[in-house]
Amino acid sequence: MKALLICVSVSRGNTRKVADVMASVLDSPVVEPEDVTVEDLASYDLIGFGSGIYNQRVHARLRDFIAALPEGGLNGRAFVFGTSGFPPLTTKPLQRQLTRAGLTVVGEFFCRGHDTSPPFGWFGGAKRGRPDADDLQAAREFAQALLA
Repeated sequence: MKALLICVSVSRGNTRKVADVMASVLDSPVVEPEDVTVEDLASYDLIGFGSGIYNQRVHARLRDFIAALPEGGLNGRAFVFGTSGFPPLTTKPLQRQLTRAGLTVVGEFFCRGHDTSPPFGWFGGAKRGRPDADDLQAAREFAQALLA
């Protein structure tokens, strides 16, 4: 199985930590949306789409990349992952876009991440130390399940 993780991690590197753990299990590269083309995606069996959550949404760079995928132009499996100071409201719109692009969404993984957005940053942030060893182990187990 050939896997790829597309990740946007701009604030504290929380989502990149999760992506790197998953990539080690899946033996896959981790790239940013600007570093991959739609044509490149066709050669992968499994694609992970990950981002930190900003104002209850994935980063605009990942949203724009997914929105630009051609309808029905891909085939294979996909999953969504990320980190957030607080739980994201829903990833259903993102999953619908991936399905529209021809991908079968096989799961999602989210864990807490150190959140320094206002007003939390004024006090050192919320969820300090996250993702922690338990979060990263959960990410590892999620990736292992994708291989099964």
